[in-house]
Amino acid sequence: QVQLVESGGGLVQAGGSLRLSCVAPKNIFNIHIMGWYRQAPGKQRELVATIKRSGNTNYADSVKGRFTVSRDNAQNTVALQMNSLKPEDTAVYYCNLEGYSSGDAYYTGNYWGKGTLVTVSS
Repeated sequence: QVQLVESGGGLVQAGGSLRLSCVAPKNIFNIHIMGWYRQAPGKQRELVATIKRSGNTNYADSVKGRFTVSRDNAQNTVALQMNSLKPEDTAVYYCNLEGYSSGDAYYTGNYWGKGTLVTVSS
C-alpha cells in the first residue's frame, strides 16, 4: 500500500495563488507518473496535471498557463503551483501516483492521497 500525503490546500481569494505538495514513501523509487486530480461538489474527478519521471507534463485545458506541476524524483515529491485562481477551481485536490518500483518488483496501478480542499472565493 502506497500512502500519499498532500498539503497546502486552503481558502484563497480569486486571483490568488496556492501551492500544493505531495510526498510519496521514501522506500519506493522509479515512480512513473505523479500528478494531481480534482473533484468539485457534484462532479466527477478530473485530471488537473501530471508529470512523468522524464519531466514530460500534461495539463487540463482549463488550467494551462495558470498551474505548474513539478516533481523531485530524489525526494519522491510532486507539487502544483496554482496561480490566478478562479472560483471554478474550488475542489478537493488529490495526489496521484502511477507505477513504481520497490525492491526488485515493479508495481502498476494508480494510488491516491486522501485529498486536500482548495476553496477560491469570488
